[in-house]
Amino acid sequence: TLVNGVVSHLVQAIRSKDGCFSSIVRQSAGSYYERVKISEPNEFDIMLVMLVERIQMDESDDTGAYYYVSFKRTQKEKGLLKFLDEDGKLSAFKMLQALREIIKQEVKSIKDVEVKVARKKIGSPAITLQIKNPPSEISVDIILTLEVKHSWPLCTQGGLKIEQWLGTKVKKEMRFRSLYLVAKQNKRERVLRGNTWRLSFSHIEKDMINNHGHSKTCCESDGPKCCRKGCLKLLKYLLEQLKMKYPKELEKFCSYHVKTAFLHSCVTWPNDSDWHLGDLDHCFQRCLRFFVDCLQKSQLTHFFIPQYNLLSLEDKARHHFLSRKISHELNNGFPVFHE
Repeated sequence: TLVNGVVSHLVQAIRSKDGCFSSIVRQSAGSYYERVKISEPNEFDIMLVMLVERIQMDESDDTGAYYYVSFKRTQKEKGLLKFLDEDGKLSAFKMLQALREIIKQEVKSIKDVEVKVARKKIGSPAITLQIKNPPSEISVDIILTLEVKHSWPLCTQGGLKIEQWLGTKVKKEMRFRSLYLVAKQNKRERVLRGNTWRLSFSHIEKDMINNHGHSKTCCESDGPKCCRKGCLKLLKYLLEQLKMKYPKELEKFCSYHVKTAFLHSCVTWPNDSDWHLGDLDHCFQRCLRFFVDCLQKSQLTHFFIPQYNLLSLEDKARHHFLSRKISHELNNGFPVFHE
């Protein structure tokens, strides 16, 4: 309720303050909204989505995940032209800066709750709000997202291998949906200019996690229950606990790594009978072994972009560190859960 009040206030203000943001709509993402949050709901991801038309997308590297965005013809929404850089590319950095300024001004006028904008994290696509909620604090990541009615790029061709799990029809429907691009700096660029955007499939991931059954009735009120969501919760929780214990060694890992490993596991074991509710312990350990295997090979394929490896090869030592820690947990009854 607290988060919704603050975000609704901000969305109204953003729409009225700057013409080019007038079409923004909010969309919820992340573990709370996928109903796989295990600890206190103290972190929320909110996407502010704006539709952009007639754009051209050019890959900025060989991962297939990062793009430059430019306009094909003079833009109907002339307002966006002020965010172009000197090469005519839409600058994520400039747009985020403008949005951040509006939000910083606007939180001052929120009376009944104490809200502040956190300091900018280098390379993060989010504007983070901190909402006082005694005795603790809630953090809300606001992520600027472009919605593009554009066919999915070629690099996604061999991804989303859900035919055996969710079916060919569902896959076809998903591939007809809009593309999302989030303002994210591509660290591989020699000169960081803040003009790259990264593909995001969070809206589709949310759908897959919420409608996860091979049979349509899986986990419905009168249907058979499975443990898929339970596994994902535990995977995220385990990584969270290990990151708290080894913040420096594990700083490069995030919940997206385990979520991707989980989605691959759903494809490897597509049937609901592979995920009986009573088999949570066995299924969780099976997912973990799959993830450990990925860490040992330093190879975790992006679920939608098969050419993109989420585990960069120069971090091999970190991958092996995490794989050792997880193996220790697996073999000793998960001591970190009892600490």
